Amino acid sequence: MNNKTTLPAPKVLLFDWHGTLVDTLDAMFEAMEEMLPLLEDLDLVKKLLPEKQCRTQDDVKLVRYIRIFRRLHPKILAERRISRTDIFNAIFGTNTAAKSIAHKAYNECYRNYFGKVHPFQEGVGEYINTAKQLGLKVGIATNRSREFLDHELQIVDDGEWVKYFDTSACADDVSDYKPDPEVINAALAAINRMPNEKTWYIGDSYLDMVTAHNAGVTAIFYNGACWDSQYIEQLFEHDKHNAPHAVINSFDELMDLLENSQKNGAEFSKNISDIRPQKFPAPKHPPHRIEPDWHPSVAAITPPKAILFDWHATLVDTLDAMYHAVDDMLPEMRDKGLLNRMVDPSESKSPEDARLVEYVQSYSQLHPKVKTDRKISRTDIFEVLFGDDQDAKQMAHKIFNVHYRNHYGTVLPFEPQVRNLLVGLRALPVKVGVITNRDREFLEHEIEAVEGTGWTELFDTDVCGDDTERRKPHPDQLYKAAEELGLDVGPDIWYVGDSTTDTIAAKRAGMTNVFFNGAQWDSPWLDRIFPGTEKYPHKPDVVVNDFSEFWALVLACLE
Repeated sequence: MNNKTTLPAPKVLLFDWHGTLVDTLDAMFEAMEEMLPLLEDLDLVKKLLPEKQCRTQDDVKLVRYIRIFRRLHPKILAERRISRTDIFNAIFGTNTAAKSIAHKAYNECYRNYFGKVHPFQEGVGEYINTAKQLGLKVGIATNRSREFLDHELQIVDDGEWVKYFDTSACADDVSDYKPDPEVINAALAAINRMPNEKTWYIGDSYLDMVTAHNAGVTAIFYNGACWDSQYIEQLFEHDKHNAPHAVINSFDELMDLLENSQKNGAEFSKNISDIRPQKFPAPKHPPHRIEPDWHPSVAAITPPKAILFDWHATLVDTLDAMYHAVDDMLPEMRDKGLLNRMVDPSESKSPEDARLVEYVQSYSQLHPKVKTDRKISRTDIFEVLFGDDQDAKQMAHKIFNVHYRNHYGTVLPFEPQVRNLLVGLRALPVKVGVITNRDREFLEHEIEAVEGTGWTELFDTDVCGDDTERRKPHPDQLYKAAEELGLDVGPDIWYVGDSTTDTIAAKRAGMTNVFFNGAQWDSPWLDRIFPGTEKYPHKPDVVVNDFSEFWALVLACLE
């Protein structure tokens, strides 16, 4: 930020609300996490933006994550830097109808949480009061609904801010959400002003800057989220027309801009250097998500002669059918006597596992958080519930299969480039196979159905749950695959999977385990599910977060 930047002398300061003047992140993220699982009911999943049309790589990851898991990417939840408007713009693009449906659904959820509001940074009220003393008109232009803005304005700083604002415009005061300029135009019309460069619009997002430019006003990016300069430049790299006229990292730097404007001839009712507040500290950088960093040196990993993949939640997404089937089967478990065969919660590997057992025992259904997170497979669920009781797990798998027949059929690549990855592996001196606890009737149908053309020709072998006496986490299926490929069992066979069950099976078989972290668990969570204790000794050899990382790992090892 160059505090010497000279901007057109302002007559009006308009502010975005959330993320600029106030922090309502707690309520916003709680509402988003309640709303996103409703996407299927709202018929919005199929309206998510195709990944190839996403503006940035972060948007690609967000769209993919929401499509598969119906929740926000963990990095977004950890850093808490972007707004729901930015999220909807990233995942629906220019589809205004889809965004309108999403905003309405969000508002219904937000009613359960709003009221959690406080100034975004210390001293905001004093800075706004200074702008008023300079004789400037001050207002708000926001995608927030009127009912929420009016309530939050009454309670933030005990309602002290109400007297500072001359105008406000909300999403439901106009026909279109930002980046349409109507919300800025409406705020200005209420005070008989026309949009021009003498209005400064201060907002915290790319979308705010586009809105300001669309309205023909001066765009000032408030970097309260503490993005580094490289990130901000990247936002506008291919859209320089909408780049901000200035970037400020705090409201004190907004005062610098105003003071510089006065020194260059702007006429204010008072000398700003005489009345500006003491310097309040800028917002602090949010805590970083701790990314998994389990990659050993490539030399420590044996180059592969064969790579075996798990199916569900690794190569493909069949989560909808899987969770519907688990929901349907759990009430039957009491009649089949399986509730009495569950592990004692005190023997569970983690507190989360213990809570899952207790909830299923009490309610014969999955805990709502498990269904919301959509990160755990049915095999892992059965492992948590039944531990080493193989007969109970076999019974559970049979019951699941009965209900899965009512739902299976829709199968999507977990990532759009999965087929290209498999084709690329076929060009290498590496055998490729699938190992899954899915029964053969389901796998054969899904392999033929995926992408409409099928992937049958891409695998040298496939071993299903009903092809061996024991399913994963026992290594029998991996042994059978090695035998069919004519290979000796050893670390030059890699098994790639997304679950603890996959890791245990690979390590018991003496193979290299690549943990596919498609669910984007952070490092502390991975340490909890792979504690490396005497009772739970098995840990992955390597963790990859997506198939681009996996492809790079394969090439590095083979080279």
